[in-house]
Amino acid sequence: MCGITGYIGYRDAYPIIIKGLQRLEYRGYDSAGVVLYDGKNINLSKTKGKVSDLQEKASQEISIEGKIGFGHTRWATHGVPNHVNSHPHLSQSSNLVIVHNGIIENYDTLKQELVLRGYTFHSDTDTEVLINLIEEIKIQEKCKLGKAVQLALQQVVGAYAILVFDKEKPNELVIAKLGSPIAIGIGKENSEFFIASDATPFIEYTKNAIYLEDSEMAIVKIDREIRIHKINDDSLVEDLRIQELQLNLEQIEKGGYEHFMLKEIHEQPNAITDTYRGRLLANKGVIKMGGLDDNIERFLNAKRIIIVACGTSWHAGLVAEYLFEDIARIPVEVEYGSEFRYRNPIITENDVVIAISQSGETADTLAAVKLAKSKGAFVFGVCNVVGSSIAREVHAGAYTHAGPEIGVASTKAFTTQITILALMALKLGKIKGNIAAPVYQTYLQELIQIPDKVAQLLEEDAHIKKIASIYKDVPNFLYLGRGYNFPVALEGALKLKEISYIHAEGYPAAEMKHGPIALIDKNMPVVVIATRKGHYKKVVSNIQEIKSRHGQLIAIVTKGDIVVRDLADHIIEVPETLEAFTPLLTTIPLQLLSYHIAVMRECNVDQPRNLAKSVTVE
Repeated sequence: MCGITGYIGYRDAYPIIIKGLQRLEYRGYDSAGVVLYDGKNINLSKTKGKVSDLQEKASQEISIEGKIGFGHTRWATHGVPNHVNSHPHLSQSSNLVIVHNGIIENYDTLKQELVLRGYTFHSDTDTEVLINLIEEIKIQEKCKLGKAVQLALQQVVGAYAILVFDKEKPNELVIAKLGSPIAIGIGKENSEFFIASDATPFIEYTKNAIYLEDSEMAIVKIDREIRIHKINDDSLVEDLRIQELQLNLEQIEKGGYEHFMLKEIHEQPNAITDTYRGRLLANKGVIKMGGLDDNIERFLNAKRIIIVACGTSWHAGLVAEYLFEDIARIPVEVEYGSEFRYRNPIITENDVVIAISQSGETADTLAAVKLAKSKGAFVFGVCNVVGSSIAREVHAGAYTHAGPEIGVASTKAFTTQITILALMALKLGKIKGNIAAPVYQTYLQELIQIPDKVAQLLEEDAHIKKIASIYKDVPNFLYLGRGYNFPVALEGALKLKEISYIHAEGYPAAEMKHGPIALIDKNMPVVVIATRKGHYKKVVSNIQEIKSRHGQLIAIVTKGDIVVRDLADHIIEVPETLEAFTPLLTTIPLQLLSYHIAVMRECNVDQPRNLAKSVTVE
């Protein structure tokens, strides 16, 4: 939620900041702003709308000169999206300026205290309160900016990543973090510094970065080594934890595709391969996963596995429930992170908690991880982003290696998460003796064939696009699946809702008779996942119930199916595979269907309204 990017150094700051904001626009895009210091004046421009709107406005109203500055793309929390509520925010004296990602929960109390001291406020944001609190402390304590920021944050309840500049300290920036991510890129010999919510804005300038930990504050000055302090006790962090970034520029460009989402859908064959590369040695019958191997006894002795996640990752967790219970015979519960953290859950030292998050920054999942650790559970993370907050917080974990996912609607994150979880279930099932050697080997050999089968499915794009053109204007959709493909039905419905704004619901196919069947008529399209694996005959019965009520039927079937072909209005064939791996295939046509419907409806596919890629606030 919200994107921050900043620069201090010898280059012109404005083009770096604007390019960075464009790369971070997936994090928030209801408004944008930029501030530059030209050596004399603070020049600020902000507007409701996209970064392109900001570029046009800034070029007309401010000087874009300066070697220091920062910018912001906003996902609105406090205050509606408009010019006034957009970031950056100035203090009352206009000497201090801030951008902020997060939520200050006690802002209203702080605001009332500041009003009594003579402060006036122009916006509805919690951020304007914070910058004025910093200024008030700086005046009252007669201290420097860094100390004022530290003392202010000690009074704050909530989450934040902030970047602050003081006109009286024109050669430094102050950065601080609690709950929301922030990265600092380090130029050669500390000649320049880049600040951003993630590393994508500065990847072409430096490969060296520091990710601040919670309750840390950094002060950066040109030609000086960065200093990191603990906010609560002012102690200096000796180990700067400089990481070498593995990201490259080509990964964050569209590569000729119209949208990032389409690019990421088509990247899935390679992404799945990269996920099991080096881990799956099928010909040797070996699965190697360091985070699992080093903690295998914790899993083997677990009374149960609790999976916590949100959104698409939660759907991957539902697939994992089938995998772990079916193959490894370990009881599994799947929880929304947002519910788990507030539910006073019963957690013991005999539990293993698996936290799934593409970004590794999902606020509710991160809070669930901390709660589980406090109760003594062993916590294992499945993340995509190296060095992310969840990856650093868990006891052990596995990266999906899917590469950057820029489109707000997750695609390759889902399939690579399932791939990791399948590898874990298979390894545990083999060690526990729940899978006979020939069956285990069949699983491994089939898994390495999945990328080729996904590639075959992507060749059906034109066929799926034709189906999309028929249903692009309908107001509602139903998605049905059973067993392993019930979570896929949920995920398919979510994709359609997210990017096309068509109301859609996913259900277990058998639950149709317990309510949703009342909705079915000639105007209701129903997507049914009806592969020959699992409860095929039961799903066929459900299809017949739909057709007897004149529902429009789109069926995802196994290649060569003739029974459902005669019943459905449209079919999309998927290659044959083992039941446990069907979600890796059946989800692909649903991704493409939602994508094409959204494009035909002229929706902003990569930046759907009201959504942000990384939900770093509650």
